[in-house]
Amino acid sequence: MNDATASPSTPARPPHPVLDVWCELQCPDCHAALDDLRALRERYGDRLDIRLRHFPLAKHKHAYAAAQAAEEAAEQGQGWPYTEAVLARTEELAKGGEKVLLEVAAELGLDAEEMDTALIDGRHLLIVDADQAEGKAIGVTGTPTYVIGGERLDGGKSQEGLRARIEEIADRLLAGTE
Repeated sequence: MNDATASPSTPARPPHPVLDVWCELQCPDCHAALDDLRALRERYGDRLDIRLRHFPLAKHKHAYAAAQAAEEAAEQGQGWPYTEAVLARTEELAKGGEKVLLEVAAELGLDAEEMDTALIDGRHLLIVDADQAEGKAIGVTGTPTYVIGGERLDGGKSQEGLRARIEEIADRLLAGTE
């Protein structure tokens, strides 16, 4: 048997479906979407890869810094907990700016000094810019916007029915019917 022939006893396993969540950490609608994201993570666990994608909106003064801070938190191993904690404080972020981002980092046991340095040196700018450019290229105009199985779902106007639609697509992808 040559290397190019797969063994019948080890079938190729399809990769996990990916749910890209185009989000902005100063956005009240993204805060409202947290319950759906938690429910999806609970239902699917590691069978669905939920990826935070950054789409800071110009109308929110601290969103760009928050996106960079989320990337630093991810680098320190606390991406989702940090994202959820910042989204829970969108009003406070609007008033307190980067100070709030550093407070959240400290509360989660992250290296707040390293977070501050990351915001100053801009080490995560390229990731945030790339996400935003990709979002614009696929038609994202507001947040939250979800992309799963090639379908874009806009949650900026209403979250109603979106989780059910995401579950329907995820179930279909997990069943391998596409």
